[in-house]
Amino acid sequence: MEERPIRNKQSIQQLYNDILPMLGQHIHKNIAPVLPLFENFTLERLLDTWTKDPSADSDKEVSVDNGNVQFLGLILRLEGFNKPGIEPFDLRKDLLFKLEYNHYTVGPDKNTIWLERDYLQRWETADYETIASKWGDALVEELTEKLRGQE
Repeated sequence: MEERPIRNKQSIQQLYNDILPMLGQHIHKNIAPVLPLFENFTLERLLDTWTKDPSADSDKEVSVDNGNVQFLGLILRLEGFNKPGIEPFDLRKDLLFKLEYNHYTVGPDKNTIWLERDYLQRWETADYETIASKWGDALVEELTEKLRGQE
């Protein structure tokens, strides 16, 4: 029986250094039509070193080197929606990778799963496009709801 890769320093670094930047490029391309509606935007990687694994040694620091990070992902901040007649507002959207012991999930929050992968499993272009599209659709939906609330 083949053993599945586990969450460790190498698998977390691969997600953070390889997968997230490539996914960020696809997301940026997908949301490009929305960006001119705002004065500023940032799309950056997130590495959660605060959340401890409930089953792990409580004295062990949460870090990539210790291989015990629980969440990483991307954060999009759109600041200063600026259209006449509309109250200016900002939007923030997260994309979380929830790092389990022998696999991880990707979604807009801790409870919604858009994709599940084994560590070190290769991402195909279609995987990047699917996640970028779902996230872009969710962003447009959130923006639409915000605008409807101001009518």
